[in-house]
Amino acid sequence: MKLASWLLGALGLIAVPATAQEPFPSKPMQMITPQSPGTATDIVARMFAEKMSARLGQQVVVQNRPGAGATIGTGLAAKAAPDGYTILMTNSAHTINPSLYDNLPFDTLKDFAGLALVTEAPAIVVVNPQVGVRTLKELIALAKQKPGSLNFGSAGVGTATHLAGAYFASKAGIDILHVPYKISADITTDLLTNRIQVNFVPAAFQLGHIKEGRLIAIGTSGPSRMRAPFEAPSISEEAIPGYSYATWYGFLAPAKTPQPILEQLALALKAAGDDAEIKEKMVGQGMVRRVLLLREFDAYLKADLEKLAPVVKASGAKAN
Repeated sequence: MKLASWLLGALGLIAVPATAQEPFPSKPMQMITPQSPGTATDIVARMFAEKMSARLGQQVVVQNRPGAGATIGTGLAAKAAPDGYTILMTNSAHTINPSLYDNLPFDTLKDFAGLALVTEAPAIVVVNPQVGVRTLKELIALAKQKPGSLNFGSAGVGTATHLAGAYFASKAGIDILHVPYKISADITTDLLTNRIQVNFVPAAFQLGHIKEGRLIAIGTSGPSRMRAPFEAPSISEEAIPGYSYATWYGFLAPAKTPQPILEQLALALKAAGDDAEIKEKMVGQGMVRRVLLLREFDAYLKADLEKLAPVVKASGAKAN
C-alpha cells in the first residue's frame, strides 16, 4: 500500500507541469513603441493593439517609450522576457540606427525576432506654394538653377524624413540644405511660412494642409502614383527612374521567444491588418498595406539595414 501510494504521488507530481501550463496569452500584454504619442508609429500601434486585444482575449496596452532616436524603447523591448507578453512596434528607425549610432545597447538583428511588417508609408514631396513650383521636374530645375537656396526640414539627423530628402537630392543631382528639427510641429510652422521650402514626409503629417491647399504635394516616393487620400505622381515615373523610398512599420518580439508564440502573434497581427476598418484608416494616413511574417520579415530587416547603410553614410548623418 505504501508503494502504491508513493507511485500515485510520483505520477501526480509528474502530471502537474503538463496540466499547470496556461494557454497563451493568459494575462495582459504590453506593446512598446519607441515614439511619442500622436506620431504615425503610435497611431499604427494603437490601431493594431485594439484589434489584437479582441482577437487574443487579453488587453494589449501601448507603452510609449520615446527618446534617443527610438533606442530607449527598443532597448527596453530587447531586454524584456522572451515570453510573448512584450512586443515592440517600430519603424524604419530600427534599421537606420545601426549606421547612425556607434554603440547601440542592443543588436538590431540578433536581439529580436520578426513578427510582422504590416504597412509602409511612402514619403510625400511637399512644397510651399510660394516656391513657385508645381511638379518634381520644376523643383529639380529650380534647385539646379539656384544651388543651396532651397531648404528641407526633417525630424532630425538620420531620421527617415532626413534620409528621404538626402536620397532624393543625391539621385536628382541637386544641392538642397538640410534643416533638422527637434520638434516636428516646428517643421510645419516653418514650411507654412516659407522659412523652409520642402518636406519629405509621410502623407499623414501634412494631410490637412495639403487638402486645404496651404501646401502642395508634388510627388510620392512609392513605386506608383498615389491616388488616396490625394493624387500625387511617383518620383520614379515623373523624375528619377528607379527611385523608391518608404518608411515601414512592423512588430518584433524579444529573441528566444518560443516559436509557437511567435506564430500565434504573427497570425493575430495579420488578422488585425486584414480588418476592413484598419485598412481604411491606413489608406487615410497615406499608407500602403504590405505584409511580411516571421522569417520573411527577419530577412527584410537584414536587407533593409544593408540598403540604408550607404545612404546614411552618404548623408553624413551621425548621432551624437
